[in-house]
Amino acid sequence: MSPQPQAAVGAPLSRVDGRLKVTGQAKYAADQEPEGPEGVVHAVVVDSSVGRGRITGIDTRAAEAQPGVLKVIHHRNAPKLPYRPNPGSLNLPGERLRVFQDDQVRFHGQPVAVVVAATLETAQHAASLVSIDYDSERPATDLSEAPAAGEPRTYARGDAEAALRSAPVRLEMTYRPARNHHNAMELHATVARWDGDRLTLWDKTQWVRSPRDELAANFGIPAENIRVISPFVGGAFGNAARAWPHITIAALAARETGRPVKLVLTRKQLYFGVGYRPSYEYTVRLGSDRRGRLTAMTHDLRAETSRYETFAERGVIAPGQMLYITPNVSQTHRTVPLDVNTPTPMRGPGYTTAAFAVESAMDELAHELGIDPIELRQRNEPDNDQSNGRPFSTRRLRECYTIGAREFDWSRRNPRPRSTRDGDWLIGTGMATALYDTLRSPGQARVRLDADGTALIESATSDMGPGTYTSMTQVAADALGLAVRNVTVRLGDTTMPEAPIHGGSQTMASVGTIVQDGCDKLRRQAVELAVQDSRSPLYGVDAEGVVVRGGRMHVRDNPARGETYRQLLTRNDRAHLESMGSWTPGQSRSSMYAYGAVFAEVGVDARLGLVRVRRMLGVFDVGRIISPKLADSQALGAMVGGIGTALLEHTVTDHRDGRIVNANLADYLVPVNADVPDLKAIYVDGRDDEADPIGVKGLGEVVLVGVAPAIANAVFHATGRRVRELPITAESLL
Repeated sequence: MSPQPQAAVGAPLSRVDGRLKVTGQAKYAADQEPEGPEGVVHAVVVDSSVGRGRITGIDTRAAEAQPGVLKVIHHRNAPKLPYRPNPGSLNLPGERLRVFQDDQVRFHGQPVAVVVAATLETAQHAASLVSIDYDSERPATDLSEAPAAGEPRTYARGDAEAALRSAPVRLEMTYRPARNHHNAMELHATVARWDGDRLTLWDKTQWVRSPRDELAANFGIPAENIRVISPFVGGAFGNAARAWPHITIAALAARETGRPVKLVLTRKQLYFGVGYRPSYEYTVRLGSDRRGRLTAMTHDLRAETSRYETFAERGVIAPGQMLYITPNVSQTHRTVPLDVNTPTPMRGPGYTTAAFAVESAMDELAHELGIDPIELRQRNEPDNDQSNGRPFSTRRLRECYTIGAREFDWSRRNPRPRSTRDGDWLIGTGMATALYDTLRSPGQARVRLDADGTALIESATSDMGPGTYTSMTQVAADALGLAVRNVTVRLGDTTMPEAPIHGGSQTMASVGTIVQDGCDKLRRQAVELAVQDSRSPLYGVDAEGVVVRGGRMHVRDNPARGETYRQLLTRNDRAHLESMGSWTPGQSRSSMYAYGAVFAEVGVDARLGLVRVRRMLGVFDVGRIISPKLADSQALGAMVGGIGTALLEHTVTDHRDGRIVNANLADYLVPVNADVPDLKAIYVDGRDDEADPIGVKGLGEVVLVGVAPAIANAVFHATGRRVRELPITAESLL
């Protein structure tokens, strides 16, 4: 059929759910109040106060004596749950934490009991009265002192050791990015209600299938007996992608008390109740010729994980394999089991850590050779993916460098470190490359066109903040030829058609294509109905020549000949038309990534060592931009997050007992308005039709990946001092 006019896609549309959110009408997990004769009761988790050991005694008498307390559940009175294998919901090698099933304490803050009471205040007070005795031992929580375990992941091409020995220029550096926590505004929350053997769960999740499958496995019930609802997510960045122990606690408490139960983790509990970006030790050795052409790189990584599960980031090894032309590469990625809770993906997982090491190392090489950092990268720009020999679907990094250098006024940069001042401030500029692989997954969406000319789109995907409701509305509006106001999108319910996880920057490529497919099918269905209807002005017209604008079907070259969806359906006594959109990505012969170049200018107080980011620019090759306003929201927000990674965010653990010392937003620092400078994002024009039919790549992850190394490189240029640990603190510069 004729291509549809594009009115909504590409327009800077405001969020369609924005009014609901700013007026408080959007209901998040903790806002849910299921109907019932007795109302919702509240659960509060009791956390272990030791980092390793076993429970030797538990006294709940004082807690149970409080008026309004319904039950205190712990390993001595909890029913034994089946905890069947659950391979389909992001579970990891090892054994997931089994709540209240034994007396073992595996990390500080592990759930050891839960109090259920009529009010939240009663539950909180009673939880403080639960007395637990432990036989404890000193936990191992220090990555630098603990040994790795198991077989490492390895990769090699060429002979890196021989190439290093013969390289005219050799450098060796170890980088240590700290553990980071997601700290979204919305706390993790779950409301659980049983109706006989059927369970309804309102949960904060990026993938409604994950808690459904987890609870089905844990309780040994069919997945179809569980409904998970999550229409709004108040930020997540990865830590709501898998199901955590608190959802099992909520469901267990609801079953044991026979009441709907609401469980909301505290801000403190988020530091050990859900995952985090793990800390690393990342050693890079590189060799090059005198002109800066890389001949060899080795990557030796050590990453923290829990003892009971093995978390190993997939993306942390990719940049070292394919970002630059390097004939000889070797990688070893080891996990270090510690007495901690399990890490999890955090925005730009793996790639953000690898970029800090690789892009800092490239900057160190540029300084060593006296070559401009951009020029060094240009000299090592590959023609294909060095890890597998595949061509790139698109790779516009050279354009990103060129545009960024021009817009950032890079040519005025004095390359000598510590050469530019502004009063007491040392001024420096730096840049770094960003990349993230283009993920795509199969799924479905239901599309319905009602006789009043409005459309409803339903899919089980989520929206944790990037604007899925809005972007899907834009795609659907253009595909159906409707005004945006006449399209409604519903998300986040396991009763809807299954969709992929809302993470890994794959939602637009995957669900966007699915929605496009469903809307195209429905539009064709309506047009076919019209051209076969002898009462229609479109009767006998070639369906291929019909387009739809504003809900009106007409001949492309004769706009006067046509009719509206409403007229067609009413005349044919059709209440609605329906279609099911679907898409399964095929095997690609290309290497598909999103790319970017990030530029930063910092000021460092020469006497105090304080670092302030003064301006930042990101130039990105992310394919077709569906919504410029949402893209900017993602890119500028990621720059703010990257400032936190580079300069502020750091989990502090007391290694004597495994306690996280700064488990709150007063002591775990994140950027605030005063830390945010002038920010700008530019998107290289183009689309990637090999990635998906709508031509997009992932955007939400890649925009963070290069920020921290760009800032770190700028700090070196300002001060002449290379800091290889994140965050970069005043102490490290004094």
